[in-house]
Amino acid sequence: ITYAVTNFLPLSGRDVISVNPQTGEIHLTGALDFEEVNVYNFRIEARDRGTPPLSGHCKVVLEVLDVND
Repeated sequence: ITYAVTNFLPLSGRDVISVNPQTGEIHLTGALDFEEVNVYNFRIEARDRGTPPLSGHCKVVLEVLDVND
């Protein structure tokens, strides 16, 4: 199974969120700032290597909390 991340809202999520294509683990690749973006929405797709290949997806909502409040 391979994993891919798609449909970032906002698009700036591509710069701070990544998904390991072999394990599906979600990693931050940059700092999150509540004042800039407080919610990221994206979709993760899992696809097998069958013939024909099958896929499934899920929606992930990442809510950023303001540490100052």
